[in-house]
Amino acid sequence: MKRKALLALSIMMIFALLVTGCSSAPTQADQPKDAAEEKLKVAFVYVGPVGDAGWTYAHDMGRQYLESQIPNIETTFIESVPEGADSERVITELAEKGNKIIFTTSFGYMDPTINVAKKYPDVTFLHCSGFKTSENVGTYFGRMYQARYLSGIVAGQKTSSNVIGYVAAFPIPEVVRGINAFTLGVRSVNPDAVVKVVWTNTWYDPAREKEAAKGLLDAGADVIAQHQDTPGPQQAAEEKGAFSIGYNTDMSQFAPKAYLTAPVWNWGPYYVETVQAVMDGTWKTEQYWGGMDEGITQLAPMTDLVDAETKALVEAKQKEIISGTWDVFTGEIKDQNGNVAVKAGEKMTDEQMLSFDWFVEGVDGTIPK
Repeated sequence: MKRKALLALSIMMIFALLVTGCSSAPTQADQPKDAAEEKLKVAFVYVGPVGDAGWTYAHDMGRQYLESQIPNIETTFIESVPEGADSERVITELAEKGNKIIFTTSFGYMDPTINVAKKYPDVTFLHCSGFKTSENVGTYFGRMYQARYLSGIVAGQKTSSNVIGYVAAFPIPEVVRGINAFTLGVRSVNPDAVVKVVWTNTWYDPAREKEAAKGLLDAGADVIAQHQDTPGPQQAAEEKGAFSIGYNTDMSQFAPKAYLTAPVWNWGPYYVETVQAVMDGTWKTEQYWGGMDEGITQLAPMTDLVDAETKALVEAKQKEIISGTWDVFTGEIKDQNGNVAVKAGEKMTDEQMLSFDWFVEGVDGTIPK
């Protein structure tokens, strides 16, 4: 009996230990995720809709490329975010939701990005086209003026009226620089041509952009260029029997009878390189401004509406730009009033190009204050 009692007691103690062990063991849900399985959260803030076929669409193609190259990340985006106070709220919400890298992709997001970054020092912020940085904020952009110049050669060769229209967004240095580069390209092959500029004060307004182009066409323009995010200006050109130079992406499908070529963006490789650097712990704040040699800016393939002579001129100049033997803002360059602004053989500095507030000779228009 004594042995039976001891045996029963032993069994009870073993059972108690098993129950205790089972109840204290963490469940699968309680187990911490393996570090390799956790995904880094990356967010993008867009000024327009992803379906704009232009600026925002190009950025979103870059985001999708990023996802395809680095699988251990999770990306999100917020589209059509107005510049200003509302963007600061959106950027803050993205930081609060655990995003460790936030790309803000419009000039007007600059101050909001800086303000939010001060509150979230463990988040890396990248602002597109701005000039303000901090320890956890970098800026990035591409030397689109190089592709703009090449597209100007195409336009200068194509025009018969020697009047080229340019539908421009906002009078900021980025846009002024593009107009100037385009005009220098035009005048390099056609010194008699002028570039008429109309401001819309919008990034994305299809109807307004199209109407602005119609006004330029009525004023004698037979080629329309643009710094806008929709194909509206190109569609206006096609309806008038004129020609067009696009922007941001290859928009040939929207105006196939007018479209000649376009300066376009390729953001994907930059996004991959930047996110990987943050993940590796090697990222440091910088003001990135890559050129055609790095592939971030390109000239879209020229269509059959561009003749062989023009294509040869463009390809020759493109080689000079990519090789670094020549760049667009190399003197002599005269301003709108015929005064020498850049002496022969001199080259404008990045700082000068980034603060453009004057037009080159050949531009018909003013820069609003």
